[in-house]
Amino acid sequence: MSDSIITSGWDVLDASHEALRQAVRGVPAGGWSLPTPCAGWSVAHVLQHAAGDQIGFASALTGEPGPDFNPFDPSGTIDGDPTALLEAALARSARAWAGVDRQAAEVPTPVPPHKMTPESGAAACALDAGVHAWDIAMASGGPSPLTPELARPLLKVAREIVEPLRAWGAYAAELEARPGDDDVATLLRYLGRDPHWTPASA
Repeated sequence: MSDSIITSGWDVLDASHEALRQAVRGVPAGGWSLPTPCAGWSVAHVLQHAAGDQIGFASALTGEPGPDFNPFDPSGTIDGDPTALLEAALARSARAWAGVDRQAAEVPTPVPPHKMTPESGAAACALDAGVHAWDIAMASGGPSPLTPELARPLLKVAREIVEPLRAWGAYAAELEARPGDDDVATLLRYLGRDPHWTPASA
């Protein structure tokens, strides 16, 4: 993926949705109980949270019902096909953002400050998908779905919205930067994640 492809919040959102799909496709049989970089959460927990957040953004934009579960307290038990859960959530999100006037002054969001420019709002929605794609991929032993080109706009929006969310426990404290950190590592450390996390770290 090159810089020229990611030119708007919608491009960031599309790329993050695809990263999440890629990560979920890589979950091995029986892998939904694997630990993840989100302490205490399995792959199933992370998927439920990520799906719920996509529905939450869609609901804020359209006024339609939100998720029928608390994304911040997922059960870790998925009834039916996990891929179907993901695809339904991503489809709702994509439809909602497709209906947004990109020239609007602001759009409603489910996270503080609860209204953002359309560009920042789409990138905020993307942040959740992209980072949880990384969580799932690392838990599954797969390659990172985050690229430096994607990490840069995600870090920009993270710096707009994450600090208030830390108080809710949505993100851990920022980790200290290390020499040699690239854009992906910088994003992950800002969100309280060790870029070198492995299942053995759990």
